[in-house]
Amino acid sequence: MTAAARKTFIASFLGWSLDAFDFFLLTFVIGRIATSFGQAIPQVALAITLTLACRPIGALLFGWLADRYGRRTPLMIDIALYSLFELLTAFSPNFTVFLVLRALFGIAMGGEWGLGAAMVMEVLPPQRRGFFSGLLQQGYMWGYLLAALAYFLVFHFTNWDWRGLFVIGTLPAGLILFIRSSVPESPVWLEERARRVNVGKTFILQSLRAYWPLFIYCVAFMAALNAMSHGTQDLYATFLQKQHAFSPGQTSTLAIIAAVGAIIGGLTFGTLSQRFGRRPVVMFCALLAACMIPLWAFSPTIALLAAGGFAMQFAVQGTWGVIPAHLNELSPPQVRATFTGFTYQLGNLVAAGTAQLEASLAQHTSYGEAMALVLIVVLGAVFALSAVGYLVRPENRFTPLMSS
Repeated sequence: MTAAARKTFIASFLGWSLDAFDFFLLTFVIGRIATSFGQAIPQVALAITLTLACRPIGALLFGWLADRYGRRTPLMIDIALYSLFELLTAFSPNFTVFLVLRALFGIAMGGEWGLGAAMVMEVLPPQRRGFFSGLLQQGYMWGYLLAALAYFLVFHFTNWDWRGLFVIGTLPAGLILFIRSSVPESPVWLEERARRVNVGKTFILQSLRAYWPLFIYCVAFMAALNAMSHGTQDLYATFLQKQHAFSPGQTSTLAIIAAVGAIIGGLTFGTLSQRFGRRPVVMFCALLAACMIPLWAFSPTIALLAAGGFAMQFAVQGTWGVIPAHLNELSPPQVRATFTGFTYQLGNLVAAGTAQLEASLAQHTSYGEAMALVLIVVLGAVFALSAVGYLVRPENRFTPLMSS
């Protein structure tokens, strides 16, 4: 990688990691927030649903800004906003304000991925996209890992309540200085800008209309993958706390072990997808995750639960290691930041209620049974959509991400 490409990757990786860090802080303190505001856990899980449901708004807004004005400035604005809303969450006076702030955080969170992924994939040679796709996407799990560490440190060594975690969540704002001073504008965007006058709303709508079968497919595909990811992560800490009565230290330890499995899986399968294809790797990981369900959800001991958490996230995030490269390779070049971010986050919107559904089912069964039931259905959808994808558009993994 060139020096400019390295700086671009670092900025995008950190932006996505810290974005995920701010999101996952909530998942570790759902029970505490429920107690603080006098709410039931499914009601607090609504905050996760709102965050995910609002992400498409941010993806469309910041994607349009990035395709029209460049990647750098919208990315800096986006990071500033999600850091601000995270800080304001710490001072929520009541549950209604808390939900509103999580929705606003979702808008800001939704803008980051499309911008960062487009910036990185546009500066990489085709033969390196698989590895760096896996590495970039696992910034999400590095964020989860950081959130688990923050949860442990705050509740093991201090007397802070859940609000202290959200104050810590303002740290990503410092990344703006690095982007402003060190990260160049995307050369692909600069080349594309020279070929046209501007990217207006009409141009974006025309481009999306021209590729509508691909657009619908990508939204459905991302919905299945998001349901798989959030279905195995968002209530995992609550599952350990409520069903197994684990302490903050035990919960953090198992979450960290799962995050390590996710990071290794994303890197492994992202790299393998460069050789064996994006969709075959996704289908293999879906089958592997299905085999891990008994170990992950029904193990009786902490050691087996740790092994199940590691193995499940190794498989689940193995599918996600493919996505930054695969989605950018499928996207129309003229509106890449908009298309990738918007389809990703619309998929999130479809899957936004996954954690809340699991929490509701758990009131009638158990958290393990609820998560397993939802995951079985989702994994079948992931496998089927991966197979159907060949009818919509072939893979493009060896093609440079340049305009035709």
